[in-house]
Amino acid sequence: MSFDLLHTDDIRVERCDGTRRGVQRVLDACREERRPYLVIKEQGTKEKSFERKRDNNQDISPTTDETNPNSLDSWFLTPSSAILVPVTMLEEEVYKAEICTYLARKTGAHIILLRANDYGSKAKRNTQRIIIHIQSIAERTGETISYEERVAKSDSFHIHKEIVGDQVMRQLGDQAMILLTASREYGLDDWVFGPPEQYVIRKSLVPVMLVNPRADLFSLCD
Repeated sequence: MSFDLLHTDDIRVERCDGTRRGVQRVLDACREERRPYLVIKEQGTKEKSFERKRDNNQDISPTTDETNPNSLDSWFLTPSSAILVPVTMLEEEVYKAEICTYLARKTGAHIILLRANDYGSKAKRNTQRIIIHIQSIAERTGETISYEERVAKSDSFHIHKEIVGDQVMRQLGDQAMILLTASREYGLDDWVFGPPEQYVIRKSLVPVMLVNPRADLFSLCD
């Protein structure tokens, strides 16, 4: 993905310093945003990044670099990149279907639908709705859209911590992105500890794109 695409009217790009206050300032500024917004951390400190080592075992090992892989100048999506889309039991999760499909079509990136491991069927149903959307767009356009479904270890209430854990970050590599649905409303825990999306942005080693749960969500597919 070139940055010309990111700076069109389709997507809003925000930068922050990665601190709790800095991330929340961006989230507050984008609460009424109808477009997807990409949050990119810019820090002057060392960041541990995970690079794919192409050896005989195809291991993915952590490395340390002076530059932040989460910076605007070093990030892009390519056909070898991944778009991680965690899917929880919340109905608004299906809004991410249009966004991840759009990005995959434009860049050739691979979509990973990480379904929350819930007892109920809502997360599974939301995932199936996203898959149906991806398949319908692929059939209508004749394009090949690469995707897969995985099941998380965590439930809908804790999946935000799993997706920024070392294991997932190693698997994604540096040239990837996480796609989240922002919180519809803040509860008491969100005000005290911060909403889940704030945690993900602070801990993630890759950029995070968010979409607000709005009925009149800006459409990118057509």
